[in-house]
Amino acid sequence: MLTVLDTHALIWLDQETSDLGVQSRQRVDAVLKDGQLAVSAISFWEATMLAAKGRITMALSPFAWRRDLLGLGLVEIPVDGEMGVTAAELDLHGNPADRIIAATALLRGAVLITADSPLLEWKSPMECFDARL
Repeated sequence: MLTVLDTHALIWLDQETSDLGVQSRQRVDAVLKDGQLAVSAISFWEATMLAAKGRITMALSPFAWRRDLLGLGLVEIPVDGEMGVTAAELDLHGNPADRIIAATALLRGAVLITADSPLLEWKSPMECFDARL
C-alpha cells in the first residue's frame, strides 16, 4: 500500500535517527522495496526551509539530498490544484505543509507516517501510523 512520509519522518529516515521507531522503519523498508514509499513535494520545500533556519542540518545541499532520496526509490508526489483545494478545505490546524501532506495522503488513499499529534488525532478517513513506533 502506498505510504507517505511526513517531513519529519523523512528527515528521521534519512538521518537514521532513533526518533523513527522500529515498526515504522520496518514498514518503510518494506514499502520502499515495493516502490510504494512516497513523499509530497512540499516536504522538500519544508526541509529546505528548516535547514535555512538552522533547525536541522543537512550533510548535502537540498538539491543533492532530494536527488539521492529519489535515487533510492522514494516517489515524489507533485502538488497540484486538486491537492491545494483539498488542503484548504480540510478541518485541520493551519500549517500549510501539513495540510498539503494530509491532502496528498487522502487523495492517494495512502497511509501517512507522522509523529505530528494533530494529524494522528485528526478524525478523518486517512490512515495514520505513528512514526515513533
